[in-house]
Amino acid sequence: MKEVTLKIEGMNCRSCVKKIEGVLEGIGVEGQVNFDQGTIVVKYDEAKLEISNIQESIQAKGYKTTV
Repeated sequence: MKEVTLKIEGMNCRSCVKKIEGVLEGIGVEGQVNFDQGTIVVKYDEAKLEISNIQESIQAKGYKTTV
């Protein structure tokens, strides 16, 4: 399992956290969102996904992500 911290832009409420967590759950990724810092630590299987896949899934919900 690989662990990466992503910066998330556009998260402005706790509801946003739930949306992002739901996206991660839907693609089989573990994630720890830190609302106050605007980050998320994701753990994923590199054999199944690339970080760009995770970013695209989050961005599809309206949040910009950077590594």
